[in-house]
Amino acid sequence: MLEIQDISKSFYHKIALQNVSFKVNSGEIFGLLGPNGAGKTTLIRIINQIFQADSGIIRYKNELLKSSHLADIGYLPEERGLYKTMTVQDHAEFLGRLRGMSAQDIKNALNFWLDRFNIQDWRKKRIEELSKGMAQKVQFICTVLHEPKLLILDEPFSGFDPINAELIKHELIEMRAQGKTIILSSHDMKSVEEICDRVVLIDKAKKIMEGRVSDLRNEGRTGNYKIQFQGNMIAFVNALWINFELVDKQILSDDRFIATVAMRGENNFDSLLQSLIGVIKIESAHEDLPSMNDLFIKAVSERKEIADV
Repeated sequence: MLEIQDISKSFYHKIALQNVSFKVNSGEIFGLLGPNGAGKTTLIRIINQIFQADSGIIRYKNELLKSSHLADIGYLPEERGLYKTMTVQDHAEFLGRLRGMSAQDIKNALNFWLDRFNIQDWRKKRIEELSKGMAQKVQFICTVLHEPKLLILDEPFSGFDPINAELIKHELIEMRAQGKTIILSSHDMKSVEEICDRVVLIDKAKKIMEGRVSDLRNEGRTGNYKIQFQGNMIAFVNALWINFELVDKQILSDDRFIATVAMRGENNFDSLLQSLIGVIKIESAHEDLPSMNDLFIKAVSERKEIADV
C-alpha cells in the first residue's frame, strides 16, 4: 500500500529523518513509534506532502506518491485544527468539499457517523461549545468522512477518556476488517499492542526496529513466567527449591501474590506447575513476554547508552 524508501529530511542542519525505509501492507494497522522528537510527525507530514523530503521516495500502490493520491488519504494531525466558531455540520461540509465530496455524500456520511457515535444533537453545536474529547471525536469523523483507503492518525487517543479511546479503537479494528489501511502514531503502547499488526520504531531520526508485534515480543522473551496465586509466600519459595528462581514478587494482599519465576537447567513450565500444585492455589500462570512498552524503553535506552560511550 505504501513504501517509504530512504527518506531523509533536515531543518537548518538538524537531522529529522535519516534514510528511513519501511513498507505498510494493505489492510493492516501499522504502528509508527518513537520518543518525542524522533521524526514521526515529520515523516507523516512528508507522506501528506506538507513537507518535501530532502531525499528518498514514497510509493503509493506501486506509483510514486503524487498530489492526486491525497484524495485516498485521511489525516488526523496531532495538533487539532478545528475552527472554533463553526458548527459541527458546517465543519464537516467544509472539509468534505475540500476532499471533493458532493453535498449529498457529505450529508449521508455525517448522518452515518453521528448516528454511529450517538451524537446527532451535536450537529448544530459550535466547536467552542464542545469539550476537548468531544472536539476530537468530531475531528475523527471529519478525517474519515470521505472514506479514505489509507488513514494516518497522529496521537489519536490523546485527550480521550478510556471509554472513548476504546470506541475509537473499535472503529479502527472495524475499518481494518473492511480492508482499510491505517498508520497509527501513538505513545500509548498498550493500544499499540492491542490493535497494531506491525510496528516500526524510530529514534533520533533513524529506524531501529521493525516487525510484527507478536514476533518482536517473542524475540524479547526472557523465559520467565508469572504466577498469580493464593497462599503462603514462604511455602511458594520453598517449592521452587533449586530448580527455579524467584525473580520478582508483587503483593496483592496478605495471602495473594504475583511472582515472576525463572527456570534453571532443563526445567520447564510443566515442571514448575507440578512443583507448585498442592502447595498454593494457582489463579493464573503465563509466560512473561515483554510488552511493547518494555521493548520501546529497552531499544531507546540501549541507543542512548551507545551514544554516551
